[in-house]
Formats: sequence, structure tokens, C-alpha cells
Amino acid sequence: MTSDVRPDEDGAVTPSGRQRPPGDRVALRGDLRAALPDATAAVTVTVLVFALLWARMESGASDTVAVMPFMDDPGTYWMYLLSQAFGWSALLWAWGTVMLGLLLSGPRPARLPVSRQALERWHRTTSLTTMALMFAHALMFAAELVRYETKVDWAERVWAAFADTFVPGWYDSGTGRVAIPIGQGALYLAVPLGLLFYVRHRIGANTWRRLHRFVIVVYVLSVWHTLLYGTNVWYGEWPRTVLWLLQLPVALLLLLRLLRPARRAERLGPPGGGAARPGWWVRAAGRVAVAAAVVGLVAVAVSGRDGGRDRPTHPPATAPHAQETD
Repeated sequence: MTSDVRPDEDGAVTPSGRQRPPGDRVALRGDLRAALPDATAAVTVTVLVFALLWARMESGASDTVAVMPFMDDPGTYWMYLLSQAFGWSALLWAWGTVMLGLLLSGPRPARLPVSRQALERWHRTTSLTTMALMFAHALMFAAELVRYETKVDWAERVWAAFADTFVPGWYDSGTGRVAIPIGQGALYLAVPLGLLFYVRHRIGANTWRRLHRFVIVVYVLSVWHTLLYGTNVWYGEWPRTVLWLLQLPVALLLLLRLLRPARRAERLGPPGGGAARPGWWVRAAGRVAVAAAVVGLVAVAVSGRDGGRDRPTHPPATAPHAQETD
């Protein structure tokens, strides 16, 4: 949700003071170099989350084991734990980059601890890190499936794992039949929407801005995927409630950004006539929908009804995915 232009009072745009690199490859290389500290922090967080998940599994306190009791050996299922750790880091970084984007594209605070240029750079680097974390999350899930399928040859194991992980509609077991395609949709939207910034001079700034607004859809799909398939937030307990509560500042910033966008051309104003009227109603409906989402999030937090499952007295002991046989 960054922009390489700043709005004038009349709604026109002029280039920002800091000049962008002339070529998209140069800009991407620069941002990749700038993302190294951010990526290092993300890897550190992933390692810490992995260690926590490992310790909880060893102690018997893991919700993953409560959902799938056969996964009671972290030494065997370490790739699955690493996939979970990458997934949680990806969601945390996605939360951060969306918050930065909304802050940049909405009403500007009177005081900021850093410059707008620094915030834009952080938004871009956290976006790149988020894409890498999402891919690592999917890749480790595929690696676990390769390890799990022991009754077929390697070529078939690799193909089955690739298809289950990356081909929409292929995974056919339990909640994953819905949750995995949602996660795939988030990944497959995140990559082009994130990288379009570096070719904005080819597609045009207005086209890029229109497409970049769909980044919020990537984030919604990511949260939805986690709520459906994240075994650590499977049950209706405090971790799931915290995940819901973290969405409240996102929804509030999004509503504020829609009500008071930084660019005057995006302000709603009174309904116009003719061809502008359908667009006005669509934009007004978007504001109403986000306001309803804010109310819904508050209702979830107050009522505690967050869609979590009840913890069963006798959890299932079956594997989520039957092994292939010759």
C-alpha cells in the first residue's frame, strides 16, 4: 500500500522528493539488500517459535498433539513444526506490513518517529520477507508430506507432496480441503501483488494502486487459513481469541483509511451522477462492510464466540491423511 507519488490539494499527484531507481531490477535489488536485517529478524523469530512448539510437544502440552495424537514425537515431525513456525512468522510479518501500508495510505499522524521514506522502505522489505516466509511455510509442509509417504517410490512421493501443497483442490483430507486452497490463494496473490511495485513504471501508477489494494485480500485469506487449519488455535481458547483481537487494529486502520484516504481523489464525497454513481455506491459499500467487520470483531472479543472447537475428551487418534499404498 505504498505510493511513489504524493497528493496535491486538488487531487493531482506529483513525484515524491526522493527519486526512485530508474529500473525495476535496480529497485528490487536494493530492497532485497535492505530486507536482510528484516529477514534475519524473521528467521530469529521463526527459530524461537519452533523451539516453543518443540518444547510444548515434548511436554505434552501441544495443541497439535491434542488434535493429532500420533504427532507426539517432535524428533519425527520436526518439519511439520518448522512449517508451523514459518507460518506464524509469516502471519506476524503480514500483520506488520499491512499495518504499515494502511498507515502510509491513510490520514497521516501529526508526528512520526521516522520519515515517510523509511516507513515506505520498511513496508516494502517486510512485504518481501512475508512472501519468503509464506513460501517456506508451504515448502516445509510439502517436505513433511514427502517424509510421511513411505510406501511409494520417491518420484511419486515428491509429486504427491507437491500436488497436495501447491495444486488447488488436490488435498482431499478433512479441513484441509478448504483451508489449504485458501492458503494457496493467499500465496499466489501475494507474490504478483507484492512484486508489481517494481514494474509500476511499465503498468502505470494508477493501475498499480488499483491492484495493490487487493493486498488486504491476501491478508484476510492468510488469517482465514490460520483460523481454519492452525492446530495451535484450533480450540476456542485464549490463543484463538488473541488472534482475533489482533485483527481489530487492522480493521480500524482500514476503516480510517477508507474514510480519510491520503489521496483526495479517493475521498467519497457526495454521490455523483451518471457513470460515477455505480463506483460511488461500491466504495460506500466497502466502507459499510469494513465498519461491520469492526463491529463483528468487537462482538467476538466481548462474547468469546470465536468459532473455536471444543476440546474433546477423547481426541482422535487417526492420521489426517492416509498413506498411499502400492
